[in-house]
Amino acid sequence: MGADGDDFDIKDTPDTRALKAKLIALREEHRALDSAISALQESVGGDALQLARLKKRKLALKDQIQWIEDRLTPDIIA
Repeated sequence: MGADGDDFDIKDTPDTRALKAKLIALREEHRALDSAISALQESVGGDALQLARLKKRKLALKDQIQWIEDRLTPDIIA
């Protein structure tokens, strides 16, 4: 799988392709939130409430990303 999980596999089901597309979108949003949080932290009069909301959203995105990655990773039975 590529860095963004965007490798095409002919064996992918429509559900798998949808999960991969959602994963890419969530990762992009996560990166954007990271930038927004950094900018807000660097600003002199940064809004603490807004910062907390952005961090909470970023954590929720991280959880969603992990859930999708778990679904896309095949189980290995040893």
